[in-house]
Amino acid sequence: MAQLNTEHLSLVIDQVSKDKNIDRSLVIEAVEQAILAIARRNIGSGYDLEAHYTEETGEIEVFMFKEVAEEVKNDKTEITLDDAIKYDADSHIGDSLGLKVEKNIYGRIEAQVAKQIIFQKIKEVEHKNIFDEFNLRKGEIVNGLVRKVEKSMIIVDLGKTEAVLPKQDQIFSEVYKSHDRIRAVLSDIKMEKGGPKLILSRASDEFLIKLFESEIPEIYDGIVKIVKVARAPGFRSKVAVYSSSRDVDPIGACVGIKGFRIQNIINELRGEKIDIIEYSDNPAKLASNALSPAEPSKVSLNSQAKVITVIVPDDQLSLAIGRQGQNVRLTSKLTDYKIDVVSESKSAKKDTEGYKMLMDIPGMGDMIARSLYQSGYSTAEIIAGADSEKLANDLSVDIKKADKIIQSAQDLLNRLQSDLELKERINREIN
Repeated sequence: MAQLNTEHLSLVIDQVSKDKNIDRSLVIEAVEQAILAIARRNIGSGYDLEAHYTEETGEIEVFMFKEVAEEVKNDKTEITLDDAIKYDADSHIGDSLGLKVEKNIYGRIEAQVAKQIIFQKIKEVEHKNIFDEFNLRKGEIVNGLVRKVEKSMIIVDLGKTEAVLPKQDQIFSEVYKSHDRIRAVLSDIKMEKGGPKLILSRASDEFLIKLFESEIPEIYDGIVKIVKVARAPGFRSKVAVYSSSRDVDPIGACVGIKGFRIQNIINELRGEKIDIIEYSDNPAKLASNALSPAEPSKVSLNSQAKVITVIVPDDQLSLAIGRQGQNVRLTSKLTDYKIDVVSESKSAKKDTEGYKMLMDIPGMGDMIARSLYQSGYSTAEIIAGADSEKLANDLSVDIKKADKIIQSAQDLLNRLQSDLELKERINREIN
């Protein structure tokens, strides 16, 4: 059996602390715990043991604590006063007496056992240090090297530790191989049994926002702010921005001279198209801005149904909708409204049909019908379910007039329902 060599222990502790970048006191604690575990293993269970590193001698000492008692019921934790006085003449009943354990009692162990315990403790400290460091960097862009690609996951070497880039956080069109440089946002970090697990993302809105912050000083300084982002990673993104200073054009600041700033971001995203839009708290205006390069001829908002209807010239319909509906989907995500894009010709036909349907409501006048339709109340069902105060406000009429319009729409729907039920009864009787 080899003995644990404590010679030059202070130098070893210093070296480990330096190499592993771990506080010296934590390394000492690891050594103490290792010796304590070995002592317990050799001496047996039930004893109250403590291990202490002595800086002057550079050695670890183990102490067995016992309480001074009139009558000893457990000789592992208690000692008589007569015996205690042999060690300390000032002992009294109830004192806790620390008895030094001779090294040969716990020293007959394999050095490998102690090393395993020490390394395990140091590994735990390393994991905690890494977690604490990177937890503070959560949400930041990190740089690394691709270590390997396994299945659909990319393992990234960040220097002090590794991180993973899951498939759902990758841009579908990008292909990486070992030793490629990679940038991504640290989206999450979790402490697991094997150590901290760092999750990266290149497909998130957060990564795009951080790229803007790194390339555009006005955004980093807070003069220009990103309000909303709608992204289809690898295809197209829409970024709504506004400036807190009248002297700073938010779009111009993001684009940069000759498009230099925005081009750096596009290059990092391997050609992903980026539309920079001036933000408006008016959803209709924001939708109109976001559908660029299409130029809407009319935009109407139905806040109750959360629908924005956009009328565009016939030759711009496909431009407004975008490839596979992408432009509309991103605009919808940006505004949180359903976007209904309609060509001018179809809108004219729809307006005529909608207007005629509203004229079927009892007592409906021409001006009110047009005003209702233009305000988004395009069917009797919508009018019948409307809030009278909101309707009055939208039409600029008094509350009594609004109540009357709503009641008329309800009467029409009741009549149509009665007619339908009558037809069904007649059909049943005939058949």
